[in-house]
Amino acid sequence: MRGGCKPAELSPGKTRNVTNTTGSEGQELVKRVWTELQRATVDRHHEWRTPVLATTGLDGLPHARTVVLRSAEAQTQQLVFFTDRRSPKVAELQTVPAAAFVFWSKRLSWQLRVRVSTRVHTAGTLVDAAWARVSQSAAASDYLTPHPPGSPLHQPDADNPLAHHLAVVTAQVEHLDWLELARDGHRRARLTPDAAEWLVP
Repeated sequence: MRGGCKPAELSPGKTRNVTNTTGSEGQELVKRVWTELQRATVDRHHEWRTPVLATTGLDGLPHARTVVLRSAEAQTQQLVFFTDRRSPKVAELQTVPAAAFVFWSKRLSWQLRVRVSTRVHTAGTLVDAAWARVSQSAAASDYLTPHPPGSPLHQPDADNPLAHHLAVVTAQVEHLDWLELARDGHRRARLTPDAAEWLVP
Protein backbone atom coordinates (compact mmCIF):
# COMPACT_ATOMS: atom_id res chain seq x y z
CA MET A 1 0.00 0.00 0.00
CA ARG A 2 3.00 2.29 0.20
CA GLY A 3 2.44 3.74 -3.23
CA GLY A 4 -1.06 4.57 -2.12
CA CYS A 5 -4.34 4.10 -3.93
CA LYS A 6 -6.29 6.93 -5.40
CA PRO A 7 -9.48 7.72 -3.52
CA ALA A 8 -12.06 5.15 -4.41
CA GLU A 9 -14.58 5.60 -7.17
CA LEU A 10 -17.26 3.39 -5.70
CA SER A 11 -20.95 2.99 -5.63
CA PRO A 12 -22.38 4.20 -2.31
CA GLY A 13 -21.99 1.60 0.40
CA LYS A 14 -19.45 -0.60 -1.40
CA THR A 15 -17.10 -2.21 1.15
CA ARG A 16 -14.68 -5.09 1.27
CA ASN A 17 -15.83 -8.35 2.79
CA VAL A 18 -13.70 -8.49 5.93
CA THR A 19 -14.11 -9.95 9.40
CA ASN A 20 -12.83 -9.03 12.83
CA THR A 21 -9.28 -10.15 13.50
CA THR A 22 -6.82 -10.18 16.34
CA GLY A 23 -4.24 -12.15 14.33
CA SER A 24 -1.25 -11.14 12.25
CA GLU A 25 -3.25 -8.97 9.82
CA GLY A 26 -4.58 -6.80 12.62
CA GLN A 27 -1.18 -6.60 14.29
CA GLU A 28 0.50 -5.62 11.02
CA LEU A 29 -2.05 -2.87 10.47
CA VAL A 30 -1.51 -1.46 13.97
CA LYS A 31 2.26 -1.55 13.41
CA ARG A 32 1.93 0.16 10.02
CA VAL A 33 -0.25 2.95 11.41
CA TRP A 34 2.24 3.74 14.17
CA THR A 35 5.12 3.55 11.70
CA GLU A 36 3.42 6.20 9.57
CA LEU A 37 2.79 8.37 12.64
CA GLN A 38 6.45 8.11 13.65
CA ARG A 39 7.62 8.92 10.11
CA ALA A 40 5.43 12.02 10.17
CA THR A 41 7.41 13.42 13.09
CA VAL A 42 10.65 13.48 11.07
CA ASP A 43 9.43 13.84 7.46
CA ARG A 44 8.26 17.38 6.79
CA HIS A 45 6.45 16.22 3.65
CA HIS A 46 4.46 13.46 5.32
CA GLU A 47 0.76 14.34 5.21
CA TRP A 48 0.25 13.17 8.79
CA ARG A 49 2.75 15.70 10.08
CA THR A 50 0.02 18.33 10.39
CA PRO A 51 -3.20 16.80 11.73
CA VAL A 52 -6.31 18.69 12.70
CA LEU A 53 -6.82 18.92 16.47
CA ALA A 54 -10.39 19.32 17.72
CA THR A 55 -11.15 20.57 21.22
CA THR A 56 -14.10 21.82 23.23
CA GLY A 57 -13.99 25.59 23.50
CA LEU A 58 -14.64 27.56 26.66
CA ASP A 59 -17.90 28.55 24.98
CA GLY A 60 -18.88 24.87 24.78
CA LEU A 61 -18.56 24.81 20.99
CA PRO A 62 -16.16 22.66 18.94
CA HIS A 63 -12.90 24.31 17.88
CA ALA A 64 -10.44 22.85 15.37
CA ARG A 65 -7.03 23.84 14.08
CA THR A 66 -3.90 22.33 12.52
CA VAL A 67 -0.96 21.40 14.75
CA VAL A 68 2.46 19.87 14.06
CA LEU A 69 3.01 16.33 15.30
CA ARG A 70 6.28 16.26 17.25
CA SER A 71 6.37 12.74 18.67
CA ALA A 72 4.51 9.45 18.31
CA GLU A 73 5.34 6.57 20.66
CA ALA A 74 3.66 3.24 19.97
CA GLN A 75 4.86 1.67 23.23
CA THR A 76 3.30 4.34 25.40
CA GLN A 77 0.44 5.10 22.96
CA GLN A 78 1.24 8.79 23.16
CA LEU A 79 1.31 11.70 20.70
CA VAL A 80 2.97 15.07 21.38
CA PHE A 81 2.67 18.56 19.92
CA PHE A 82 3.93 22.00 20.93
CA THR A 83 1.95 25.22 21.30
CA ASP A 84 2.14 28.72 22.74
CA ARG A 85 1.05 28.45 26.37
CA ARG A 86 -1.03 31.62 25.91
CA SER A 87 -2.99 30.03 23.05
CA PRO A 88 -6.75 29.59 23.61
CA LYS A 89 -6.41 25.84 23.08
CA VAL A 90 -4.28 25.59 26.23
CA ALA A 91 -7.12 26.94 28.37
CA GLU A 92 -9.53 24.69 26.49
CA LEU A 93 -7.45 21.55 27.13
CA GLN A 94 -6.86 22.47 30.75
CA THR A 95 -10.63 22.74 31.18
CA VAL A 96 -11.61 19.72 29.03
CA PRO A 97 -8.62 17.41 28.45
CA ALA A 98 -10.53 15.22 25.99
CA ALA A 99 -9.65 16.01 22.36
CA ALA A 100 -9.40 14.38 18.94
CA PHE A 101 -6.94 14.35 16.05
CA VAL A 102 -7.87 13.77 12.43
CA PHE A 103 -5.13 12.67 10.01
CA TRP A 104 -5.61 12.32 6.24
CA SER A 105 -3.13 11.03 3.67
CA LYS A 106 -3.92 11.25 -0.03
CA ARG A 107 -0.88 9.08 -0.78
CA LEU A 108 -2.14 6.27 1.44
CA SER A 109 -5.85 7.01 0.99
CA TRP A 110 -6.01 6.68 4.78
CA GLN A 111 -7.95 8.64 7.36
CA LEU A 112 -7.07 8.21 11.03
CA ARG A 113 -9.21 9.60 13.83
CA VAL A 114 -7.61 9.54 17.27
CA ARG A 115 -9.42 10.23 20.53
CA VAL A 116 -7.02 11.35 23.26
CA SER A 117 -6.76 12.61 26.80
CA THR A 118 -4.33 15.51 26.99
CA ARG A 119 -2.01 17.07 29.52
CA VAL A 120 -0.50 20.54 29.06
CA HIS A 121 3.06 21.10 30.33
CA THR A 122 4.09 24.75 30.71
CA ALA A 123 7.23 24.24 32.79
CA GLY A 124 9.60 21.48 33.85
CA THR A 125 12.16 19.17 32.25
CA LEU A 126 9.87 18.20 29.35
CA VAL A 127 9.41 21.84 28.34
CA ASP A 128 13.10 22.62 28.91
CA ALA A 129 14.15 19.77 26.62
CA ALA A 130 11.68 20.82 23.95
CA TRP A 131 12.83 24.44 24.08
CA ALA A 132 16.47 23.36 23.81
CA ARG A 133 15.55 21.82 20.44
CA VAL A 134 13.20 24.52 19.21
CA SER A 135 15.42 27.43 20.22
CA GLN A 136 18.00 26.34 17.63
CA SER A 137 15.49 26.49 14.78
CA ALA A 138 13.57 29.14 12.89
CA ALA A 139 10.44 28.04 14.78
CA ALA A 140 11.81 29.65 17.96
CA SER A 141 10.32 33.00 16.96
CA ASP A 142 6.83 31.46 17.11
CA TYR A 143 7.19 31.17 20.88
CA LEU A 144 8.91 34.51 21.53
CA THR A 145 6.19 36.88 20.33
CA PRO A 146 5.28 39.52 22.94
CA HIS A 147 1.55 38.99 22.52
CA PRO A 148 -0.67 35.88 22.57
CA PRO A 149 -1.82 34.18 19.36
CA GLY A 150 -5.00 35.78 18.08
CA SER A 151 -4.45 39.15 19.76
CA PRO A 152 -4.76 42.37 17.72
CA LEU A 153 -1.69 43.64 15.91
CA HIS A 154 0.06 46.93 16.70
CA GLN A 155 -0.07 46.59 20.49
CA PRO A 156 2.77 47.92 22.67
CA ASP A 157 5.47 45.32 23.23
CA ALA A 158 5.31 43.37 26.48
CA ASP A 159 8.13 43.14 29.00
CA ASN A 160 10.86 40.49 28.77
CA PRO A 161 10.57 39.79 25.04
CA LEU A 162 13.21 37.01 25.27
CA ALA A 163 11.09 34.81 27.57
CA HIS A 164 9.66 31.91 25.59
CA HIS A 165 6.06 30.74 25.80
CA LEU A 166 6.47 27.15 24.62
CA ALA A 167 4.14 24.53 26.06
CA VAL A 168 4.27 20.79 25.41
CA VAL A 169 1.02 18.88 25.09
CA THR A 170 1.10 15.12 25.62
CA ALA A 171 -1.89 13.23 24.27
CA GLN A 172 -2.64 9.74 25.58
CA VAL A 173 -4.35 7.71 22.89
CA GLU A 174 -7.68 6.23 23.98
CA HIS A 175 -9.18 5.24 20.64
CA LEU A 176 -7.90 4.82 17.05
CA ASP A 177 -10.33 4.68 14.13
CA TRP A 178 -8.65 3.85 10.79
CA LEU A 179 -10.30 4.16 7.36
CA GLU A 180 -8.86 3.17 3.99
CA LEU A 181 -10.44 4.21 0.68
CA ALA A 182 -9.87 1.81 -2.23
CA ARG A 183 -11.49 0.99 -5.57
CA ASP A 184 -12.19 -2.59 -4.55
CA GLY A 185 -13.86 -1.52 -1.32
CA HIS A 186 -13.31 0.70 1.69
CA ARG A 187 -11.98 -0.75 4.94
CA ARG A 188 -12.39 0.57 8.46
CA ALA A 189 -11.05 -0.73 11.76
CA ARG A 190 -10.94 0.15 15.43
CA LEU A 191 -7.35 -0.33 16.53
CA THR A 192 -6.06 -1.44 19.92
CA PRO A 193 -2.34 -1.67 20.75
CA ASP A 194 -2.10 -5.16 19.21
CA ALA A 195 -5.24 -5.87 17.18
CA ALA A 196 -7.83 -4.53 14.76
CA GLU A 197 -11.61 -4.88 14.96
CA TRP A 198 -13.06 -4.49 11.47
CA LEU A 199 -16.04 -2.15 11.16
CA VAL A 200 -18.50 -1.10 8.50
CA PRO A 201 -16.88 1.95 6.85
